[in-house]
Amino acid sequence: MKEIGEFLKSSRIQNGVSLEEACEDLNLTVVELENIEDGNVRAFKDVYQLRELVKDYAKYLGVETDRIVNEFNDFMFDHTSKISLDDLKEARRLAKENTKKIVSPYTRVKPSKISLEQVKWKPIFITIGVLVAVVLLLFLWFQFRYPKKQISSELMGSEDRIYEFTY
Repeated sequence: MKEIGEFLKSSRIQNGVSLEEACEDLNLTVVELENIEDGNVRAFKDVYQLRELVKDYAKYLGVETDRIVNEFNDFMFDHTSKISLDDLKEARRLAKENTKKIVSPYTRVKPSKISLEQVKWKPIFITIGVLVAVVLLLFLWFQFRYPKKQISSELMGSEDRIYEFTY
């Protein structure tokens, strides 16, 4: 952050802008602007607000804001991360090489999908076959046990009779 602050300070001086004039134009206090130029990150409570102040200051001075913001983000990452960027890159490279996943005993593992080879189909087919046989036997038993009785034509009467119904 010190390098960013020094760069912004030298840009301000090259542009011929005084510290007080920049503070007035940016609506900042002299102490805030001095802390930015000195690279004093701890003077600011909010890192995101500091990033916006640095961005606005860079825009005010006419320097590349994207480059300054990227440098600030890199600084904050290096400053706040307990793992170095090189270690993260190495871990990512090793993870790509080694496809075997290492799981902590405290990590929940999603159940894997069962492949068709893992399923034992024999008991399932036997169970379905037995059920079909039982249903078929019950159907045949009821058919022979309680056959349909045929109604004789005598009971039905002759077909040429006409019945009249009166109400």
